[in-house]
Amino acid sequence: MNASPRHPTDQAAEENERLVLTGLLPPPPVPGLAPDRALPLKQALLAEAAATEPSGRPATRAPRCRRPAVRFVAPAVACALAVGGVVMVDRTDAPGPATPAAADGGTTRAPEAARLLDRIALAAAGERRQTVRADQFVYIESRVAYAAQSAGGGPVTMPPAHTRQVWLSADGSRPGLLREAGSPDTGLAADGPVDTLDGPGATPRPGRLNASGPSVSSPTHAYVASLPTDPDALLKRIRDETRGQGRDPDQRAFTAIGDLLAETWAPPRVGAALYRAAAKIPGVTVVRAATDATGREGVAVARTAHGQQTQWIFDRTTYAFLGERTVLAEAGDAGPAGTVVGTSAILTRAAVDRTGRTA
Repeated sequence: MNASPRHPTDQAAEENERLVLTGLLPPPPVPGLAPDRALPLKQALLAEAAATEPSGRPATRAPRCRRPAVRFVAPAVACALAVGGVVMVDRTDAPGPATPAAADGGTTRAPEAARLLDRIALAAAGERRQTVRADQFVYIESRVAYAAQSAGGGPVTMPPAHTRQVWLSADGSRPGLLREAGSPDTGLAADGPVDTLDGPGATPRPGRLNASGPSVSSPTHAYVASLPTDPDALLKRIRDETRGQGRDPDQRAFTAIGDLLAETWAPPRVGAALYRAAAKIPGVTVVRAATDATGREGVAVARTAHGQQTQWIFDRTTYAFLGERTVLAEAGDAGPAGTVVGTSAILTRAAVDRTGRTA
């Protein structure tokens, strides 16, 4: 039996008719997930997204101190509290154009920084930890290293990272303690005398570091716990209390928040507000890969100013704060772009009953 071949136009007409009739049918039912299946699936998807953002590639999972503004050689914050100590106040903080940093993971634009900081804030807000009593000390152990440069200039040299332990009175009423490997123990008096230098070569002028009480620049735990949890109000407080510490208000605010993150133990809601306040500072970016002083690799929130980029490093999965790093953003006498001039890693935070105790 011979059948005449179908003309291509007939096939096209049938296909169009089939598509029209299909469009008139109701959509097929889509089975839903029971609540006990939906939640684990959502958590798995969020974990996968966190592991690949913002770098766009699977992450290497990592386990889990206020600084005088001395370029290249700043030991962290509590050193400034030592009786008879010296505080260098950098008055060269003039605003300047942002410089792309030669970070090992590359830098991305500000909107991504805001999204990352929001995720970090959510993680900080959900953190559970012990309460710090007014009569206790906040104990923080870290590994730190800061580069040094000879008086004649030339490339900086970075020593090996060393252990740093600090005990700070929660309400500021009792002397604290600073203990660093290779140095004698230093008592930290909240109202101890210091010699302030307005710049290199300036004549020291005597004063008292905390003469006016705790502040963003000289915080106690009780002070940090009392900070506003509204990001706008908190950022205004930080800008107001750091006024006069340099002419770049955005970098002042970013540095102050970094100091609070590095060597205080903010309550969860205040910690979350600090991250959200940082997201409102112009020029904040994301560095896709950065390592802390112990080699833990994570993602960093960063800001570049005056030839240096300051990075806050976070675990890619938990968003826990790992530490800080400062790198040269441009080549110069001190070294090529990307040269690390300061690094730290937070190892332990705890509330203890007296100095010298670690738990």
